[in-house]
Amino acid sequence: MRNVSILGATGSIGVNTLDVIDRNRDRFRVVALTGNHNVPLLAEQAAHFGASLAVVADPEREDELRQALADRGSRAEVQSGQTGLMAAAGMAEADTVMAAIVGAAGLRSAFHAARSGKRILLANKESLVIAGEVFVAEARRHDARILPVDSEHNAIFQSLPDGFENGLDAAGVQKIILTASGGPFLDMPAAGLARVTPEQACDHPNWKMGRKISVDSATLMNKGLEVIEARWLFNARPDQIEVLVHPQSIVHSMVAYRDGSVIAQMGTPDMRTPIAHALAWPQRIEAGVSRLNLAQMNDLQFRKPDLERFPCLGLAFQAMEQGRSAPVTLNAANEVAVESFLQGRIGFESIPRVVSEVLERHALCAVQNLDDVLEQDGHARRLANDCLKKIA
Repeated sequence: MRNVSILGATGSIGVNTLDVIDRNRDRFRVVALTGNHNVPLLAEQAAHFGASLAVVADPEREDELRQALADRGSRAEVQSGQTGLMAAAGMAEADTVMAAIVGAAGLRSAFHAARSGKRILLANKESLVIAGEVFVAEARRHDARILPVDSEHNAIFQSLPDGFENGLDAAGVQKIILTASGGPFLDMPAAGLARVTPEQACDHPNWKMGRKISVDSATLMNKGLEVIEARWLFNARPDQIEVLVHPQSIVHSMVAYRDGSVIAQMGTPDMRTPIAHALAWPQRIEAGVSRLNLAQMNDLQFRKPDLERFPCLGLAFQAMEQGRSAPVTLNAANEVAVESFLQGRIGFESIPRVVSEVLERHALCAVQNLDDVLEQDGHARRLANDCLKKIA
């Protein structure tokens, strides 16, 4: 029996995690749940699963959550804000933490889970994008185990041999190949990108995701962030990571070996598969996912990404090569730009413009601890907001 704390329970990853747990109640117990704005759903989840701690982001909504829990017969303790997040991430009763808070907002709680020696099911890619070296070192120092939940990284994890942590060369690995769906605008003429709306950008053809990650998928920035994440998850050099566009989202990623073998993980595009794998690893459990019908797989396509039409991916590779504070800057500038696009303040094509300008203007510096990361994150956000004033 594993005791699970879910950070970001009301988001798409959190909801899917609870669906998998509900199918395997004999193996998992939910002890803590955190949510952002959806208090009714958070209260419903906490009552249904018998969580002993429920955390809402806004301290002013504590009483609302407390009443909603009482109405459902739950006696869960109520906390809020960063204090509550830390309590859920480091809860002594929990041995497993699903880190699913989107963006840099989930960084501190993911670090706290690492310092608490938890098994971390990592869906918050920013922990590795902006603080990869520091985060991995912290996890090792406290015997925390990081298991990837992103479908691509989970696929790679399943396709790698034991001992890959000691270096991909020693494991006979030549390349890690991340696949990208290409998003909703893969074949849209370049001229059409200027007229893209937030609603169109959030309408992903294969996956059901939150608004921010859907926009990142549309710009291919999501794949760029995953490239940086893979660098740290799998102890890979930048030249060992490649991206291929695969519109069908059936092959979730691949590992190419020195002997010519290529091992791929395939499956229906459903996040419950990687979630179930990470929850039960090294065992396998029921996830509620329909089996892939291989007899119908007669049109699997792969192509190289178009970095001219989708420059965000190239900017991410550039930031990975530069290292130090560049990935922090990339992520912060992108978060600011995407939020501005979702609010209708800038156009879709302005997202990479903002990120590129901030990368050019920032001064590279060392990032040695979490405080350094947060300082550079704040600096990059200020630069990005300066850029937006010229555009909006």
